[in-house]
Amino acid sequence: MRLAVALLVLPLTLMAATPLEERASRFLVLVNSNYQALSTVLQEAQWSAWTDVSPEYDAALEAAGRAYAAFNGNKAVINEARELLTHRAELSPLTVKQLERILLNAAEGPMTNPALTAERIKAETAQASTLNSFVWKLDGKPITANQIDDLLKKSRDLTERRKVWEASKENGPALRDGLLKLRELRNGCARELGYPDYFSLQVAKHGMTAGEMVEMQRRFLADVLPLYRELHTWAKYELAKRYGQPVPKAIPAHWIDNRWSQEWTGLVSAVELDPYMKGWSAEKIIKTAEQFYVGLGFPPLPESFWKKSDMLPLGPGDTRKKNSHAWCQHVDLDTDIRSLMSVTPNMEWFGTAHHELGHGFYMQAYSRPEVPMLLRDSASPAFHEGIAELISLATRQTPYLKSVGVLPPDFEADETQVLLNDALEVAIPMLFWSSGTMTEWEAEFYAKGMPADKLNERWWAIVKEKQGVVPPSVRDERSCDAATKTHINDAPAYYYNYAIATVLKYQLHDYIAKNILKQDVHAANYAGRKDVGQWLRKILEKGATEDWRKVLKEATGEDLSTRAMAEYFKPLEKWLAKANKGRQAGWE
Repeated sequence: MRLAVALLVLPLTLMAATPLEERASRFLVLVNSNYQALSTVLQEAQWSAWTDVSPEYDAALEAAGRAYAAFNGNKAVINEARELLTHRAELSPLTVKQLERILLNAAEGPMTNPALTAERIKAETAQASTLNSFVWKLDGKPITANQIDDLLKKSRDLTERRKVWEASKENGPALRDGLLKLRELRNGCARELGYPDYFSLQVAKHGMTAGEMVEMQRRFLADVLPLYRELHTWAKYELAKRYGQPVPKAIPAHWIDNRWSQEWTGLVSAVELDPYMKGWSAEKIIKTAEQFYVGLGFPPLPESFWKKSDMLPLGPGDTRKKNSHAWCQHVDLDTDIRSLMSVTPNMEWFGTAHHELGHGFYMQAYSRPEVPMLLRDSASPAFHEGIAELISLATRQTPYLKSVGVLPPDFEADETQVLLNDALEVAIPMLFWSSGTMTEWEAEFYAKGMPADKLNERWWAIVKEKQGVVPPSVRDERSCDAATKTHINDAPAYYYNYAIATVLKYQLHDYIAKNILKQDVHAANYAGRKDVGQWLRKILEKGATEDWRKVLKEATGEDLSTRAMAEYFKPLEKWLAKANKGRQAGWE
């Protein structure tokens, strides 16, 4: 059946094709068919390992990883793709795209060095098992990730907050040695295919070098630094007042509700919306998220999504362990789409549910015969996050929240406070965390040979420099606080995609609000607008068949830029400048 689907594309490719194009087409039919079959096996095994952590499923995942690598990293496959690409000028752009993707895939498990690949698969499986099965403890009693987050949101006792924050870092030591081993193995795999290191391999998926990616991220931060300094100043004065402490230069990490200080939530009391979620269930949040996309004209997610997904928290006494990170997975690169979440009725999960389903609807949009299996992905890795984040932005707007019944019809928002809250919770600190801390640390870790005895020292030096945040206690090299972030382990050298997505979402939203909805960018309502859905579908249905820069330029008329983000928050920057007049700014 899968081979038949692939063959549907073949006649179009072979029409008036050159002998070289015919050779490439035959090769790609073989690769696409096997890629889908083996990817399905791997994704099924990964799903089981993440949703029910056990040695049995870990072993199955490792075996699936070996089978996947045996074909995708096969030396003959690599050599044929390389040989065909030496004649790229004679091949169609779609063919070239697929051949390039074959080599990128091969670098994750190159069978030019089978022992290296086998060792990496084994190490990846072990690290995932350690990550997913770890049990945090507070005062000697088990505590979940959701409970840690809840305590950091609600507690005003700095002694308690510090204990909770420190508990959240307990898994770092358990993950440290595995991460160091994986650095060696990941870099080794990348070098087998000619990339200098693993960070460079991941960045190549954007058609960029590691240096170009790091420079792009630094440019983002330079553009937004004046606003961030104002937000940082305002936040530290508010937090010092909350906890009855002197105003610091850098903000102590346990003063902030988020474990990594990537989102600064709960600081704007006038926009505390969780009380409005009373009466909402997790199921209602998820169904509301699906209805948003259906209202735009997208077909509903398949019935299998609702049967196979795992979106609710584990119940009391449930001995099963599952990954605590929200996720959406395209198991068979066709109709089997699933989500892993632990939705509870609050505004954070309201946004997360809309975000994760955004991935699912993106996957569904490009799962069509015109898009080869190899290219059933977003235009770039950042586009998947950008589209999902665009929807999170759209569903935070007051008109939408009223339309779905979160807010009452007579709710009057203080627009400045709404803008302040948005900047703090989903935009500006997030950019300095993703473009700054995560990108700089991982680039240094993989590409610049960060010393093994300096992991925590460098982590906190970068956190202070980029975010203006410091730990509440001395952090030594027995810990590995970077590894407490899921992505460092299981989505390595990826987080700059969230930074690009943050910039991208404001650019896409700016276009939609001004050119399609003809509404204020701060009070736009996408609900039921099939014209918005039609515009989005033109981006989504292409998958990875075209260069992401071309896709963006054709959709919006401009290149990737912080312009829209800067304009969106310009009123807030002026307000903050007045509010912070006479205050000590900066953390240097």
